[in-house]
Parts: sequence; C-alpha cells; structure tokens
Amino acid sequence: MKKFLAMMLALVMALSLVACGGGGKDDKGSVYWLNFKPEAKDALEQVAAEYTKETGVPVSIVTAASGEYESTLTAEMDKEKAPTLFVVGNQAAVNTWGDTCYDLKDTAVAKELSTQDYNLYDPSGKLCSIGYCYECFGIIVNTKLLKDAGHDLSEITNFESLKKVAEDIHSRAGELGFDAFTSSGMDDSSSWRFTGHLANAALYYESVDEKWDACPAAIKGTYVDNFRNLWDLYINNSAVTPDKLATGGFDAAGEFKAGKAVFYQNGSWEYAGLVDAGMNSEDLAMIPFYCGVEGEEKAGLNCGTENCWAVNANASEADIKATLDFMYWMVTSEKGTTVMAEQFGPIPYKQAKTPENVFFANALDYTAKGNYTMTWAFNYTPNVNEWRAGLVSAMNQYDANPTDANWAAVKTAFVDGWATQYAAANS
Repeated sequence: MKKFLAMMLALVMALSLVACGGGGKDDKGSVYWLNFKPEAKDALEQVAAEYTKETGVPVSIVTAASGEYESTLTAEMDKEKAPTLFVVGNQAAVNTWGDTCYDLKDTAVAKELSTQDYNLYDPSGKLCSIGYCYECFGIIVNTKLLKDAGHDLSEITNFESLKKVAEDIHSRAGELGFDAFTSSGMDDSSSWRFTGHLANAALYYESVDEKWDACPAAIKGTYVDNFRNLWDLYINNSAVTPDKLATGGFDAAGEFKAGKAVFYQNGSWEYAGLVDAGMNSEDLAMIPFYCGVEGEEKAGLNCGTENCWAVNANASEADIKATLDFMYWMVTSEKGTTVMAEQFGPIPYKQAKTPENVFFANALDYTAKGNYTMTWAFNYTPNVNEWRAGLVSAMNQYDANPTDANWAAVKTAFVDGWATQYAAANS
C-alpha cells in the first residue's frame, strides 16, 4: 500500500510539473522578431533557421514593409502571439512603448555593449532599448563616373563645389550618358530619404545652436534654406523633372546601380545591394550633406541609429529568456556576429566583426581628420509620420511650381508642423 501511494504521489508531482511548465516541451520558449529593416529580411530568416537548428528554440522573423513599421507593430502587439523582440528607436517611441519594454539593465546582452551612446531610457531610468547597429548616411558617389565626367572627389569640399560639379555633369548628361543625381521620388518608398534624412541637415545645425537634449516644443527653422539648397540641386540636376516627382514610382537605387547617375542620397545600408549588383567597392564613396553652412568643410557624415532592440515585457517568462538568449547569441557567436556585420555594418558590441562596408570607412576617415559628425537630430521629430506627411505635401507643391512663395509653405510645414505635432504628441 505504501509503495502504491508513493507511486501515485510521484505521478501527481510529475503531472503538476508538466502543467506548470516545469518539464513541458515549451520550456525553451520562442522568439518573434518584428524586423525593422526590409533589406535584411532574407539573411535574418536564414540565421534564425540556423539558430533554431542549433538550439531547438523557434525563431520567427516578420518584416514590416518600408515606412510601415509603427502601424505594423501596433497591429502585431494587439495579437495573442505578439512580438517578443521589436524596435524602439527614438524617444518618441519610448513614450509610446516604454510600458511594454522589459528593463534590459544588467542583462547579459546589455553587458556586451561597447558603448552606451545608443541606449534609450524612460523617465524612471528603465533601459527600454539598446542599439544593435549604427548607420551613416549622406550622398553616395560613383567615383568612376565622376572621373569619367572630368572631376575628382577631392574637388568637392562644400556646397559651392558640389553645385559646380553637379551642374556641369547635368549640362553634359546627353554626351556623358549619365546625369548628376538619381530621381527624388516623393512616394512613400522614397520620400523618407528627404523628409527624414535630408531634413536632418537643417535639424542637426539647429540642434547644435540651441543645444537640444530633448524634443523641443518648437523649432526656428534657421537652416531650412540650406535644406532648400540641396533639394534644388537634387531635383534640377536629374533626368527626372521636378513636376513628375509627386507621383513617385521611380527606382533611384536601380538608376545608380545601372550607372545612370553620379550621386545618390542614401545610407550605409545600401552597400551590400550595390556590390551585389556588380558595383566595384573601390568606385564607391559617401560625402556629407554640404548645404552652404559656414564651416561645413569640416563636416562628416550623418551617423546614429534608430535600430534599437526592445524586449516585450508582457511576453511569457520563457519567451523573454529565449529572446534575451537569442540577442546575446547574435552579438557574440561566430554566425551571429558575421550576419550582423554583413547586414548591418558595425554593431556596438565588444565582439563585433569589422565590416567591409566602405561607407563606414568614409565615416571613420572624416572623424580621424577631426571633422564633426552630423548626429541624428531627426530622431527628436514629434509624431514623425504626420510631420513628414505635411512636409511631403508642401514639397510636392513646391516641386510643381518652385517659387519663393511655395518654399515659404515648405518652411511653414517644417516649423509650424513641428509645433503642431509636438502639441498633439504631448496633449
């Protein structure tokens, strides 16, 4: 009888462990990464499969469409199986998602960081998200075409010299077989390059003047005319005329890969695609946003990140552990760090691999020469999608009829739109 009771007790205890998750097959948890970067989709899916094969932990990679991350995240977070790993890339996102973020302080992956520069905190001091890569952007140059046009990269040191070279190339586009700039389409797939990245030129210099350390309630627009300098240069020295830009549908990357233009505004994330398309890395370089600001000869590239990992605090304990373990593997293992270097360039972790991306070499070279880095002041933008939409509308009006009056409307969208969106975001 005692033996029977002991057996029954052991059986009850075993069943209890299974019911509580103490010995079930789901103990390892799972990872659901809502990926921010469409260009890394295939590589991340591959490395996720390798991680699952190695550890037995399921890793699902879902990639949001370009320009639709926030709406996709909102929809996915409402689902029963929500992302366990997602992007909280600026202070506005912390304001929105901070309560959902697991505190990454003292986690193994956070201890692997080589810098704290890209960490984001909420007002209580909780470490909401940590950078998993950093990037740079500026004006990409096909130096071979530049030389074919009779110019050299060393000629370009400020806006005046950039303008002189670009206008000369555009004036001879017919005989050269290529133009100065790629198209500047204003549809959703392209406009973020200008209302986000190009706008950083104006925002950066104002942030330095005004010593921003948080999103200001209002901006002055001191450098909006410098923004205009570059925008006019882009749209007036391209094969696509300004009045066609609003409709979009152009392929600026394809134009650049095909050797149809010397200059292409974009970032370090384009490097792999350009080389994969057959471009020689030795024929590629990136120059700063020269826009006519005094002293810009000492400018460097725009460097920073909106790629910051956050872990869903509402996920199960097993899924949180699985996600943290996966993040740690990505920044410490041979396979993980290789993929990170290939897809994202330099990562701010102690065991990072050195990327081959020449655009990062350009960024480091500017820094080594004592040039200032144009930090990402556009990360402060309140209600970023709404602010950029207002700017797109005004810029489309200007492109169709580039008068001073229509540029004044762009400045209004830039300055007054900021105040409006700040009030909306902080009401």
